[in-house]
Amino acid sequence: MKKFMKQWIPSIAIGIILSLFIRTYVAEAMRVPTGSMIPTIEINDRLVVDKMLWNSTLKHGDIVVFYPPVAGDEHKRYVKRLIGLPGDVIEIKDSKLYRNSVEVTEPYLQEAMTYTFGPVTVPADHYFFLGDNRNASYDAHLWSTPFVDKDKLIGKVLFDVNDLF
Repeated sequence: MKKFMKQWIPSIAIGIILSLFIRTYVAEAMRVPTGSMIPTIEINDRLVVDKMLWNSTLKHGDIVVFYPPVAGDEHKRYVKRLIGLPGDVIEIKDSKLYRNSVEVTEPYLQEAMTYTFGPVTVPADHYFFLGDNRNASYDAHLWSTPFVDKDKLIGKVLFDVNDLF
């Protein structure tokens, strides 16, 4: 029994430590609990999220996981599409999204937006997110503070595991 413990305990401990390190700082699998990103991401889809944001550049259209600026939800994880980078002016009017006064083509939307919003300017070190299921998504257009601080970003979605099968 002593020989077994000497051989396996260090390996198991190293495995646990590596697993925790990778999940905390590198990548993590997450399940989506809501339909705010339908049709791109369905309820209960499993996503792999790259947590090394320091090693990547966020761009318009990326799907990102973050902690929202919503009272009572500060510790929940939201999954939304990145619409506005720092300095962008965002406006929704006539069922269309405008970024810096230019209409944005959004082929991932199933239906036109039924609301107006803005214009607002995304502050430095902040981002603006909307769900793909715009009319049913609790996102920046409904929050009292529509901008997410860069310190609240968790990671960028690499892929949807359900799309692999």
